[in-house]
Amino acid sequence: MNIRLAETNDAPVLAGLVQGFRDALAALRDPYGVLRSSSPADLEAARAELADYIEKRFPIYVAEDASGVLAGYLVCRVDGDVVWAESLYVRPEYRRQGVGSALYAAAEHLARSLGGDTPYNWVDPNNAAMICFLQQRGYTVLNLIELRRPAPGESLPNRVNVGAFEFEGH
Repeated sequence: MNIRLAETNDAPVLAGLVQGFRDALAALRDPYGVLRSSSPADLEAARAELADYIEKRFPIYVAEDASGVLAGYLVCRVDGDVVWAESLYVRPEYRRQGVGSALYAAAEHLARSLGGDTPYNWVDPNNAAMICFLQQRGYTVLNLIELRRPAPGESLPNRVNVGAFEFEGH
């Protein structure tokens, strides 16, 4: 698996991967697919998101297999010496083969090269796969909590305890 920075000609396939990431996040909030639908507008939103990453000059790493297929990507947002792992997505057929780890290693290398020590992550509390992935890489410090009001009609199935505080989680 070759890990490299994305190139202009990767954009059409990369937009599809961004759509896959967006779909995976939506599934965390709507596990039965009641509110979701795939449509041309979804792909257009993914293209717009990718264009925004490119415009902001965020490093985008891609994993390319031996036949040239893009197996996944990772977008980093850089703010001084702080690197945020904005999105990490691996096609389902390439999962559990080290692709995500190889992509994440590129983000860790970027953080170190900028004088930082680690990428930072925002993770949906229902994203058990990503939480386990990060824990296996040694990420255990919780230092930020995002709070928001529930959306009208939103069902919140979990309770999350952080220290002495309890929150509803999605």
